[in-house]
Amino acid sequence: MRSTALVLPIVLSFAVPAVAQTPSAAQAAQRDRMKSCNADAGSQKLAGSARKGFMSDCLAGKAAAPAKELTPQQAKMKSCNVDASAKSLKGAERRSFMSTCLKG
Repeated sequence: MRSTALVLPIVLSFAVPAVAQTPSAAQAAQRDRMKSCNADAGSQKLAGSARKGFMSDCLAGKAAAPAKELTPQQAKMKSCNVDASAKSLKGAERRSFMSTCLKG
C-alpha cells in the first residue's frame, strides 16, 4: 500500500503536464489576437503608454479611433513634401521649393 502511495504521485506528475499543454480554442484565439495586436502596434511604431493603451483597447476588441482628416494646410504640406521628394530636392533647393509650393 505504501509503495502505491509513492508511485501514484510520480505517475500523475508525468500525466498532468501533457494535458495542460494543449491550449483550448479560447486560448488559441487570445494568442492569435495578441499576435495581431502586437503586429499592428509595431507597424504603427507605438511605444510606452501609447502602445500600452493601444494593446489594451485592441485586446479588448475596441475599434481603433478613426484617422483624423488633414486640415487644408496639412494636406497642402503633404502634397508639397511628396513633390519635393519626387524631385529629389535637398537643402536650400528643397526649402525654396517648399516655400513657393506652400504659398501658391
